[in-house]
Amino acid sequence: MPVDNQPVVVRNDQIYRETKWLALFILPFLIVAFVLLFIWPDRTDKTFAWTILPSMTPMMLASAYIGGVYFFTGVILAKQWHHIKVGFLPVTAFASILGVATMLHWDRFNHSHVSFFAWTALYFTAPFLVAVIWLRNRVTDPGLNDPQDVNIPVGWRGVMGVVGVITILISGLLFLRPDSMIAVWPWQLSPLTARVVSAMFVLPGLVGLGIAVDSRWSSSRLILQSQAFSIIFILIGAVRAWDDFNQSSPASYLFMGGLALLLIGIVAVHLFMESLLHRSEGT
Repeated sequence: MPVDNQPVVVRNDQIYRETKWLALFILPFLIVAFVLLFIWPDRTDKTFAWTILPSMTPMMLASAYIGGVYFFTGVILAKQWHHIKVGFLPVTAFASILGVATMLHWDRFNHSHVSFFAWTALYFTAPFLVAVIWLRNRVTDPGLNDPQDVNIPVGWRGVMGVVGVITILISGLLFLRPDSMIAVWPWQLSPLTARVVSAMFVLPGLVGLGIAVDSRWSSSRLILQSQAFSIIFILIGAVRAWDDFNQSSPASYLFMGGLALLLIGIVAVHLFMESLLHRSEGT
């Protein structure tokens, strides 16, 4: 029986209004930052919160932002919580790392630039806001499949989980041991940009773990599409900034090849799962 004066939670997969308000709050920051960093990656000294060199790093950060634009647009349009739930903890970790990196490297920022105020406003609030929204809205998930849904095979989820763990380990090294990672990274990093890149690795890492835990294809579709969208832009940025890479280092080709394989894997999973879904709808 419900306890007196305690609200009864209805597990109806509802997305609360504040979840969509949060998406509306975050979207403009992501769109503007993407334009500034991807279109003009060599002008961050004049347009951004701090000067980011070389141009590959701002374009990689911009690629994470455009993936976020895709995801949070999906949040606004979604009708069921479990369709978007997997993305919230990765976003929380991403924003948290950038907030901590900002405090650790406070002197590197342009404190008089409007972009700095936007950056701090976002990363000093978003980790808490996204986490609170996730905690509040997660209770509406009934844990059931959609009427027309399929489950991701356990082997595929296991692979995603392993890739997620490896990616999180790389993220941890970039954040905790930036000097060691700078020595082997494909392009030039500073301690600050190493920690920024750490945030960009923790995000897909936690996505992989989230998919490994929740087998419903309907829970994974949007966040996988967002990740594919982000990787496409990272690869475009890498082609544009190829001169920034140490082309004599195997790490450069490992980075490019690994991203390409990851993109191919995501597309393959998406096509396979959609074909399963269409077959189930026809039965």
